Amino acid sequence: MRTTLIYAGISGTGFGIMGKGMDGGWISHGLCILAACAKAQGFPVDLIDLRALRDWDHFRAELVARQPQVCGLTMMSVDYNPVARCLEIIKAVDASIITVVGGPHPTLATKDVMANLHIDYIVTGEGEVTFPALLEAIQGGNPPWQRLLEGERPDLNEQPFADRDLFLDEWRKAGYQSSSPEVSFVSELEPPFVTIIAGRGCRYNCSFCKPAEDRIFGRATRRRSVKHVIAELEYLRERFHFRSFMFHDDCLTEDRPWVTEFCTAYRKAGFTQPFFCQSRADIIVRHPDLVQRMVEVGLRGYFIGFESGSDRVLRFLRKGTTRAMNLEAARICKRHGITIWANYMLGLPTETPEEIRETISMLKEIDPDYYSPAYYTPHPGSDLYHYCLEHDLSLIKDYDSYRRNPTEPKIKGHDFQFLKWALAESQRRKPWNAFRRRLRSLARNSPATRAVRRIKKMAVAGA
Repeated sequence: MRTTLIYAGISGTGFGIMGKGMDGGWISHGLCILAACAKAQGFPVDLIDLRALRDWDHFRAELVARQPQVCGLTMMSVDYNPVARCLEIIKAVDASIITVVGGPHPTLATKDVMANLHIDYIVTGEGEVTFPALLEAIQGGNPPWQRLLEGERPDLNEQPFADRDLFLDEWRKAGYQSSSPEVSFVSELEPPFVTIIAGRGCRYNCSFCKPAEDRIFGRATRRRSVKHVIAELEYLRERFHFRSFMFHDDCLTEDRPWVTEFCTAYRKAGFTQPFFCQSRADIIVRHPDLVQRMVEVGLRGYFIGFESGSDRVLRFLRKGTTRAMNLEAARICKRHGITIWANYMLGLPTETPEEIRETISMLKEIDPDYYSPAYYTPHPGSDLYHYCLEHDLSLIKDYDSYRRNPTEPKIKGHDFQFLKWALAESQRRKPWNAFRRRLRSLARNSPATRAVRRIKKMAVAGA
């Protein structure tokens, strides 16, 4: 049975962005794992990645050429429009093609997705067990009568590794010339670059995320064993000879025993490749010894959700951190030479202009290596989303507006001109900080530094 998975993540970017930055150069782990699980059950699977296509006519031509019997699509809220267009074209090409949609938006806004009659089956939650079972039922002539299927939670240690070749093969057909399965996004992480997921869920309770994430993955964090993760890294080393990687986990460092065991196993397996992962200010402050241990084995950067410089706003968000923690976490990172990727939001519900200025002043003191700002966007399923609905705050009129990019006002109650000023000001460094960064940049790109990098690359390749 011919099965085609479709990646439709082109909202806000359009076609033809393959291999360009994070939007165009990262795989969908969800689709890659689904493909691996389906193949393990004997079902051939291929991929259509809209980022590698020219336009909708190109998509139509690919469908005609491949003649799939089943099409599976993943959907975040921001993907609704391109997914809906895909579904319309699929049914126009051949109404007998069975369409299956899963992902966060179908799980969190199920009634919204159920209204689309081009969808034959909707899988909520996780699909690694349910999707292959659905294919088997369809092939056996006994398809489920109900459209809505609740995904069965898989044992993460029993799942095959993500099939990255699903994307790489498709990209190469479209002219992508690289040995790297994904595109690195910072200079600290050299290609070939890969991303990996060690677990699912998060034990914290931030109002802008929970309980949506619990509905997708369950209330507790589920993490693969260190042995299983190391085995995947060993496979990736052999398959792609990667020189750097990133953990996608929402908060890898929340599990101190796991991270400690991983650091020991990572070094024992001969890995020296640098990596980034996500952490929290309070964890960094409370466990500086863990930070030191991670640095010793290859940690080069933390994604940190600072979110706000106002203690009142942080309490409102149920973040569990303070401004003082944010500042101290940044100081610890700098002492260890850890790159800081600063996630933060402007234009939050109840936030005042003075509190936004507190965020700006905090960022000037943190002086992060990378700024990652967003105008707060109310996403379905979270407590803060429902707060916005109850108080008639949401300005989201179209699914495309669910992009986190700070390009338009997302809720009422804020002066958009002030937000635009705050966005620019939050990323303007103090003159002394800008001067120091210029000196560091020159040092990083000096002939001596490049020679050291070449030696390190040779050492990694020899290992």
